[in-house]
Amino acid sequence: MAALASQCMEQVDYSLIASAVVFMAALGILLASFLVVANKYLWVYEDPRIGDVEAMLPATNCGACGQAGCRLFAETLVSGGAAPSECTVSSSEAIEDIADYLGVDAGDTERRLAYLACAGGRHVAYMRSYYSGLESCRAAALVAGGPKGCNWGCIGLGDCEDVCSFDAIRMNSQGLPVVTADICTACGDCVDICPKNLFSIQPVSHRLWVACANLLANDEAEVDCEVACNACGRCAMDSPEGLIDIRNNLAVIDYAKNGLTSPVAIERCPTGAIVWLDEINNVRKGAKARKIIRSKSLPVRQNNKKRSQFKTTRIG
Repeated sequence: MAALASQCMEQVDYSLIASAVVFMAALGILLASFLVVANKYLWVYEDPRIGDVEAMLPATNCGACGQAGCRLFAETLVSGGAAPSECTVSSSEAIEDIADYLGVDAGDTERRLAYLACAGGRHVAYMRSYYSGLESCRAAALVAGGPKGCNWGCIGLGDCEDVCSFDAIRMNSQGLPVVTADICTACGDCVDICPKNLFSIQPVSHRLWVACANLLANDEAEVDCEVACNACGRCAMDSPEGLIDIRNNLAVIDYAKNGLTSPVAIERCPTGAIVWLDEINNVRKGAKARKIIRSKSLPVRQNNKKRSQFKTTRIG
């Protein structure tokens, strides 16, 4: 065996090994040369301030600023395409720090919040069926539009609460999402997830709000929900001309004319569908709105029975 091994080693052509080594070395030098040339001619300058500004941002990548993430927003800030105040998630101190670092004005961007166009909790809105399945609004909506009697109403299974990265949304005892104004960043995740398109991002100056999306009119609007807009038009009559219009049986506010300093438009709304939101997003209804004292959930309706068969006691 030893003699055989010695014979095999003698038959090895060391010139082939040397050629392979030389070839690989030459290939490595060639590729390295290509990289050097590419780096010289394809290199793109990046302002070092971008990284510094990105480090000052909250790193939430929420998109509330209109950019896909904090890195892109930092690039926009450095290029002068945005004001630091457009990051609604940052604290006022952080915004000032960024402005001082870049030598620009911080700007005065109005804060925005997620608003819900529905007030039909389980104590005021009927369900037309029982739903048993995946606990998701999107899943429930696939089954004949969901179990709620109002086709436009909040299903209440909390997809918006689950998707909110900032824990700014919680479901209340009546199955409606409640937005915490101090935490909401207006990122828009709730807008994207809601199968009924009930959420929208609004400036906080939009105090007057229609908390309904029902497109039915008169008594028909209230068959399935006691707080639905019934298109009575009182809000339009009481408000400044052109501020509110009734379109498709629903009150629509022209916020370009929203110069109200008092909630006069809500006072005669019989269902309380149009409301006034204060600075911390608390809801105020008008003096003529029905006072709902019920806290228990309404029964599930069977066979589309009329509202007259389900009369409930209300005060006012």
